[in-house]
Amino acid sequence: TTDALKSLMQLAPKTATVVRDGVEQEISVDAVKKGDIFVVRPGENIPVDGEIIDGTTAVNESALTGESIPVDKQPKDAVSAATVNQSGFIKCRATRVGEDTTLSQIIQMVSDAAATKAPIAKIADRVSGVFVPAVITIAIITIIAWLIAGETVGFALARGISVLVISCPCALGLATPVAIMVGNGKGAKSGILFKTAVSLEATGRTQIVALDKTGTITSGEPKVTDIVPDETFFEETGNHAGALLAIAASVEAKSEHPLAKAIMERAKTDEIAVAEVTDFSAVVGNGLTAILAGKMIKAGNLAFVSKFVKVSDDMRAKAVEFSKEGKTPLFFAADDRLCGIIAVADTIKEDSPEAVRQLKNMGIRVVMLTGDNEQTANAIGKQAGVDEVIAGVLPDGKEAVIRKLKKQGRVAMVGDGINDAPALTRADIGIAIGAGSDVAIDAADVVLMKSRLIDVPAAVRL
Repeated sequence: TTDALKSLMQLAPKTATVVRDGVEQEISVDAVKKGDIFVVRPGENIPVDGEIIDGTTAVNESALTGESIPVDKQPKDAVSAATVNQSGFIKCRATRVGEDTTLSQIIQMVSDAAATKAPIAKIADRVSGVFVPAVITIAIITIIAWLIAGETVGFALARGISVLVISCPCALGLATPVAIMVGNGKGAKSGILFKTAVSLEATGRTQIVALDKTGTITSGEPKVTDIVPDETFFEETGNHAGALLAIAASVEAKSEHPLAKAIMERAKTDEIAVAEVTDFSAVVGNGLTAILAGKMIKAGNLAFVSKFVKVSDDMRAKAVEFSKEGKTPLFFAADDRLCGIIAVADTIKEDSPEAVRQLKNMGIRVVMLTGDNEQTANAIGKQAGVDEVIAGVLPDGKEAVIRKLKKQGRVAMVGDGINDAPALTRADIGIAIGAGSDVAIDAADVVLMKSRLIDVPAAVRL
């Protein structure tokens, strides 16, 4: 544990380059105030938590999250103390300094957990308190009994010492705190932070794990999963899927919707050129209209697009199939003809099914909670392999569900922060996932720095 703490403390930079009155000056990290502007050159450690105000870069955050792939950062993105600026020159504003930085909070948390006593250690202390005097008394009686029986003092003393040495529960008093410290230290190295020794012990007794869906089981970012062009519309072009994606990306380029972002990401990946559209207009909750190369393009859900164009039974059947798989079908039409469907979904994290399988192998029941509709929730639940799906739950409703589950056994709630806070507090053990930037999520007892669901069974095993 002390090794884990020392290596964390060594990560903390000692100096920072701040800009005061337009002049760069190197000062001690302790002298940096909230709101100060500081600069970080490639290869340097970021001195305090801050927000980028100028420049772009890639930051290696493995010291905090254990994630080896550098994270791209641009203005308005947050950066954390002790992470390494790898490529660009950045100017940042300090947001958290001294004790408030993410790193300081982790160090504090690990040392606090090592210093607290778990209930099992308290039992060991109570047992030792009664057991030790009892054993000493029995040893004295043994010596006296042998002396009365006429043996020598040496013989009687040897028997008394044997009783004392063999019976005394030294191991009981020593083993528990050592196990707790090792558990905490190992956890800290793997990005699993237990706030107290009590939470370490309680996690091991979990019988039911309740998982939030978005951001916990799934990545929380929609992605394009299927592109289905209408073959009759694209007869003249070769790459039908590419042509449909080009139309979709051109129209969606001006939209702020998360699903539009997914289409733009896909177009960028496939290197699809985006054309300029005119007369763009968003119809709230339904779709978009715009003019592209002289054609009136309509984009949106089935109800919206089918008002303007005929949608074949084949395409309708495909849309129903996508919905059953938990995907959102988006329809695109040009003038009076359908161009095709693009399906977008919040994809499941790669390690989610494996994490659920491990939990089930440990005899733990896995329940998924989500505010999504039942169809989408069941599709994700099936992919993840959970035992039960509870859909259509609002954030305050999650807390009520946890209360019900607690009647059936000890519940650990796994959520990704703010909206899950009431449920995290209500559960026997609250596990915050994806909380790398805000370690002190007060509601949680355990924080998983790497945002990986596979760390949940690891925490229970620890």
